[in-house]
Amino acid sequence: MPYYKVMKETEYDSIRPYHREEIPEALKRVLDNPAFQNILDFLFPDQDHEAIKDNIAKTKSREEFHNNFMFQAISSIVSKTADDFSLSGFDKLKKDKGYVFIANHRDIILDSSLLALGLVKTGLTSCEITWGDNLMISPFIVDLGKINGMITVFREGSPKEMLRNSQILSSYIRHSVTERNQSVWIAQRKGRTKDGNDKTDTSILKMLSLSGETHPPHSLKGLKIIPVTISYEWEPCDIMKVRELYISQHQQYVKSKGEDLKSIIGGVVTHKGRIHLSVGKPVEEQFDQLDTSVHHNMILEQVAKLVDKQIHEDYHLWPSNYLAYDLLENTHKFSDKYDEKTVSIFDEKLKKLYETIDGNKNYLRTIFLKLYAHPVYNKGL
Repeated sequence: MPYYKVMKETEYDSIRPYHREEIPEALKRVLDNPAFQNILDFLFPDQDHEAIKDNIAKTKSREEFHNNFMFQAISSIVSKTADDFSLSGFDKLKKDKGYVFIANHRDIILDSSLLALGLVKTGLTSCEITWGDNLMISPFIVDLGKINGMITVFREGSPKEMLRNSQILSSYIRHSVTERNQSVWIAQRKGRTKDGNDKTDTSILKMLSLSGETHPPHSLKGLKIIPVTISYEWEPCDIMKVRELYISQHQQYVKSKGEDLKSIIGGVVTHKGRIHLSVGKPVEEQFDQLDTSVHHNMILEQVAKLVDKQIHEDYHLWPSNYLAYDLLENTHKFSDKYDEKTVSIFDEKLKKLYETIDGNKNYLRTIFLKLYAHPVYNKGL
């Protein structure tokens, strides 16, 4: 019998989103928190906030909360901080079917939120999302996340605890996708991509395979793993990411108090230019091409490459990506892909970077440019 079918439902309590009956009380706590008023002030400055709160207070389920508030909230963020938001590949998805969406990860909140918005916009069911316990920085964030379908991923513990946590997480995701037809979003690696090089960590695939009946790649079948690619014209928190990479080259990087919250807010409020979100094809369609005679870990590495290939191919290149490549390579190869406006924005960002971080300017410039140029290199152009 599959591992996830012998696991007790109560074993999911430490990681699962709120059940329907838990949502009204959690919403009351959210509405009573002053932080929620700050959200309303930013997202809906000209609307009747009391009417919004009254509508939310009547909410009984996650689906109602999405429809009554969250999708308007994400749409408001897009309208305020993006010039355009486009979708592709959603027509390949089947309604009322569950998928594991393995995604490149560029922003803490928006990546998964924009996928959920895209699913609903195209008439599909929204997804649950995995969320590292390091980001559960306040009861308010926990409540808001678990109302929205947040699955907790525990990042720390002894080897035995980490294995057990991975088994529970794997079992919950498989149960959700195969039994509840509930899709789940998970990042292709722990944390956001800081250098622009989207690469799948095989530990994610190993975790997913733990609840399977057989060995890789067959242990991944049935999960309907689909790569998802988000492409921001202007990278959320780009300067913060460069700062972390720069410091990490010289010493162990230790996050300051409140840094995760600053990254969450920064990703939401900063201008992102144009955004494209692409849904790929199930990777299991290519499993027959894998060499299964090798060690399980090497099989998972092959699966990771299948995911990476789709993400790299589906990444939508913007003028910022082409410009960064030309500046790094000291060439004019893609000069027809960008204009003076893009150059001017880059210059302003570099100026701010040098003002923010006291360090070697040439090295900082290289890290910054690679953040934007890596998608070009990954396409092999």
